[in-house]
Amino acid sequence: MTAQAQTETTIAFVLYPGLTPLDLIGPLQVFTTMSTYAQLGLPVPPTRTVVVGERIEPMDSDTPVKLTPSATFDQLPNPSIVVVPGGGMPTVRAAANDAILQYVRTAADTAQVCASVCTGALILAAAGLLEGRPATTHWAYWRLLEKLGARYVPEQRWVEDGKFITSAGVSAGIDMALHLVERLTDEATARMVQLGIEYDPKPPHGGIQWSTVNRDIYAPIMAQQLQATLADKPELLAKLTG
Repeated sequence: MTAQAQTETTIAFVLYPGLTPLDLIGPLQVFTTMSTYAQLGLPVPPTRTVVVGERIEPMDSDTPVKLTPSATFDQLPNPSIVVVPGGGMPTVRAAANDAILQYVRTAADTAQVCASVCTGALILAAAGLLEGRPATTHWAYWRLLEKLGARYVPEQRWVEDGKFITSAGVSAGIDMALHLVERLTDEATARMVQLGIEYDPKPPHGGIQWSTVNRDIYAPIMAQQLQATLADKPELLAKLTG
């Protein structure tokens, strides 16, 4: 099917206070770059990428940068793809936000793909979307993901189960987005997008040696943070600490 014959693909990124900007910006840049390649004659569907939030107002992130959505949840209730970025304790707080949970559930009902980056998987799980499903998240939050009903899969950049795709910490969202570009177009176009953003990571100290990682190293601190973050959300607190 040619791009001209397809209906518009809408990609909604969920914005909420305190998230990690790269969780959002990395995949967002991938899809934005993809959309420009239609001009090169590549098989890119008509695409609209939108950042949605409960309200259109500047929101704090976990860096000194504020971010502002371009539409409200009500203005884009049924995107083709919905992506939920992650962060630290603010993301855990967002997993108790009824407006966010309702939006994610509604979007997932009709979306072709429901995706998360890093701890964004906790929001999908809190919405009841990952019950019994294989999924991944940031390594330090794996126990929280399992307490919310998902089956944690370690050491994979992304995990795909039907329409649900979860990616691991921060930069893994870029990998997942490139995978989705291939699903929307083809491998050659995905490679062009990768080239366009010059994504060719070579960390100075090599890859992570997962066999040496203690995934529970932050557990004592996290337990204290959960108590403070969810003091007024006893139901979610009980799930995550029980």
